Amino acid sequence: MRADRLVSLVLLLRQHGRMSAAALARELEVSTRTVLRDIEALSAAGVPVFAERGRNGGFALLPGFQTELTGLNHDEALALLVAGSRRGAQAFGLGAALASAMRKVVDALPESYRATAAGAAQRLLVDPETDLLSRRLDPEDVPDAVVAEVLRAVFDGHKLRIRYAAVGQDPKWRTVDPIGLVTVRGQGYLLATRSGADRTYRLSRVSAAEELTEPAQRPDRVDLDRTWQERSTRFRAGGDQVTVLVRVDPARRQELADTALSVRAEEADVPGTDGRLRLEATFQDARHAEWALWQLATSAEALAPQWLRDLLRERAAAIVSCYE
Repeated sequence: MRADRLVSLVLLLRQHGRMSAAALARELEVSTRTVLRDIEALSAAGVPVFAERGRNGGFALLPGFQTELTGLNHDEALALLVAGSRRGAQAFGLGAALASAMRKVVDALPESYRATAAGAAQRLLVDPETDLLSRRLDPEDVPDAVVAEVLRAVFDGHKLRIRYAAVGQDPKWRTVDPIGLVTVRGQGYLLATRSGADRTYRLSRVSAAEELTEPAQRPDRVDLDRTWQERSTRFRAGGDQVTVLVRVDPARRQELADTALSVRAEEADVPGTDGRLRLEATFQDARHAEWALWQLATSAEALAPQWLRDLLRERAAAIVSCYE
């Protein structure tokens, strides 16, 4: 455990530069006294750690210090082997790079870890292509040339021209400032700004892309997870939302809640009935509402609006007619 901690301490100083004993203790989850003992041990082993006094002082490595701290313990190797999402890498054109990286990781492992880590990784499956109902989630097909240009612009911090086809519109060129890339269930998205306004583009709708030499207007650092959450929230709040009054079987209530954007005004149905719940559910649009209620079959009944009742009745009648 101490050897792992000493390696982590050196890596923290390499990555962050000068750090105080208190900051190192927080990162390593030990006491400051333990950190000071570890610093002393590193110095005795020849690692050039030095202390800087003062309010902004701390510990640091001599400039230019390099080491070959490439060892991974068993748990670290296992985590890395299962963390790479194959479908995510494919969505960004990095499938071959991921496979190559995994081969290098396995090759770098000590002999005692190699077989056990690889064997354990075979017993863990993350994000499979099909669920228990054999519904296949196919990654979208994005041309390699498009992915390559988008990746270069994102990594280099340059503006990007894309030929993009929005839903129901013809493709047209637009210049954007790329922020980052996100993959969700095999679907890739480019997060960017255009004329200062937030934009999210689905990669499968980009037919051509060109990295420009002009620097992108974007912050130096970005919390991509937080940015995606914020944009997802705004997306769900926009559009032609529909509020539906529903009677639902309590056993299927959570299924409805998981599908809807929100559920409110929940109460027991009219006394003396079948014990169903009456609630208001909000959906993204009419199509979303129709789909969600149809999945619940007779476990839910849309009471209002009338046009949704008509749509569901027409769909049910078409099924009956088909099997008569």
